[in-house]
Amino acid sequence: MGYYNNVFDECNDQTDIGRVIRDGREVILQAYNWESHKYDWWRNLDGKVPDIAKSGFTSAWLPPPSQSLAPEGYLPQDLYSLNSAYGSEHLLKSLLRKMKQYKVRAMADIVINHRVGTTRGHGGMYNRYDGISLPWDEHAVTSCTGGLGNRSTGDNFNGVPNVDHTQHFVRKDIIGWLRWLRNTVGFQDFRFDFARGYSANYVKEYIGAAKPLFSVGECWDSCNYNGHGLDYNQDSHRQRIISWIDATGQISAAFDFTTKGILQEAVKGQYWRLCDAQGKPPGVMGWWPSRAVTFLDNHDTGSTQAHWPFPSHHVMEGYAYILTHPGIPCVFYDHFYDWGSSIHDQIVKLVFCSISAYHWTIIHGPKFSISSKTCPLCFFFVIIH
Repeated sequence: MGYYNNVFDECNDQTDIGRVIRDGREVILQAYNWESHKYDWWRNLDGKVPDIAKSGFTSAWLPPPSQSLAPEGYLPQDLYSLNSAYGSEHLLKSLLRKMKQYKVRAMADIVINHRVGTTRGHGGMYNRYDGISLPWDEHAVTSCTGGLGNRSTGDNFNGVPNVDHTQHFVRKDIIGWLRWLRNTVGFQDFRFDFARGYSANYVKEYIGAAKPLFSVGECWDSCNYNGHGLDYNQDSHRQRIISWIDATGQISAAFDFTTKGILQEAVKGQYWRLCDAQGKPPGVMGWWPSRAVTFLDNHDTGSTQAHWPFPSHHVMEGYAYILTHPGIPCVFYDHFYDWGSSIHDQIVKLVFCSISAYHWTIIHGPKFSISSKTCPLCFFFVIIH
């Protein structure tokens, strides 16, 4: 696997925010789950960096790095404090240095849709941020979630103050923080949490200012269902994700929730779902593969939350599909490290197939198929461009 990582050396420290997407050679590891904060996580990952690199991952998505009211990191408070339930600032920076040494980019989970205050303000809510970095007042909080700011430009994340991105001082402070994460702390990629909560135009502004090498947004809403189950046609669902990508200036990718929803029904025996009416993959990957981050599960859909889990007996079929098809595949930590060495090794073999597919495409063009005799795991190995 050493050769694979050498191929990526050239783009590891670039500042061209479109280069990674244009190269189309990415394989991401979501390097945590919902319970990771309980297990000295930065130290745990530090010991796994050599294996992550050897296995061919180009980027590792880490949990939210800032101090948070909830240990998982998704109720951020003091954004500049990197002492979290996952470990100390010192351990985090040591981990990021090691990842850079092994040519694995670190992806920060950017939670900027909402922020929990330190003191009560307007309406008796915790919507003031006194005594910590970025000491905003109630004007930084949307009026629809109890603040004195403007109305939200997206969907509300209920129960906590939502950040008003229309405010110039808010965007200025967020850009300063993102630049700090990128240029001082050592993160190279960004994942935007709850991206439906604010206009994608602001994501475009933030990416343009902080210049992460790669960005991906979480645009998660329900697929289309009828009285008998999942609709065959999911065009409107994937179009909503495509529209979000367009609104970022086409410089961010997005998680392909459409493919997840379809694939986890298809592996139960409904393989006819895997082609749309035009003969293409039916998810975002079928329309815009260079912007589609495909996955089976994450800390929300799987793990101990299990809001929308992939069928456990079909996980390797799922990876055979996403790791041999267009798109940017993302492997879940639980599957890779907690489900046994056999699953780990089979996923690595599929990553090898993904690498081979990339080099084959460069030489022979995008339209090809490989017989399952090449690798017994590649049952679904058909690339449709």
